[in-house]
Amino acid sequence: MMKNFVLILIIGILLAGCSSHATNGEEAKKIDTSYAENYASNPQVTDDRTLLKAGDTVTDEKGEATVKELAFPDETYEMGSVKLHIKDVKRIHLKPDYSLIDYFHMLTHEEEFDFVKLFVEIENTSNEQLNYAPIAMIETSTGETIDWEKDIYLEDLNGVIEGNETKSGNLGFILDSTEDLEWIEITTSDVYDKDQNKIKGAEKIKIEL
Repeated sequence: MMKNFVLILIIGILLAGCSSHATNGEEAKKIDTSYAENYASNPQVTDDRTLLKAGDTVTDEKGEATVKELAFPDETYEMGSVKLHIKDVKRIHLKPDYSLIDYFHMLTHEEEFDFVKLFVEIENTSNEQLNYAPIAMIETSTGETIDWEKDIYLEDLNGVIEGNETKSGNLGFILDSTEDLEWIEITTSDVYDKDQNKIKGAEKIKIEL
């Protein structure tokens, strides 16, 4: 009896250790999305903040969104006094609500489509007003090139950024191709001062998905 009790006790300790290890492993895999906690949901595009792995789907009053590929690079790029933080990149299949079809028809005649989006934070570390766009152009591994004018979010992330100001939000671009994305490459704008003098050149940033 004593031997059986000791054996059961040892097995219990081992199982507890395995359980604790698994829990810690799961916690280590959790994605920190605190950067988007104060984000005000876009009026045109379904909120994707709960889409954290390929295949995740969410439905709201603006439609249904399913994430196909994604990355959480959490990288920071410095261009003079501007810091660009790229928090997440997602390729999403969107079925807009019928009430929003006309809005998207300006950019596509498809009733559902794929788009690529980035959540970014832009920080002006100087005391001076600057002009900057985090994405002037975006290229994809499928051969598409899209310019800043086709952004579907329209969250005022391009243009003037005041001294010591920080802006954050999404930029998104409808894709023609339905092929998987291996990478995207964004080209930022140059950085200009308030008198439109260029003070820092554009930068190319490639992100693997």
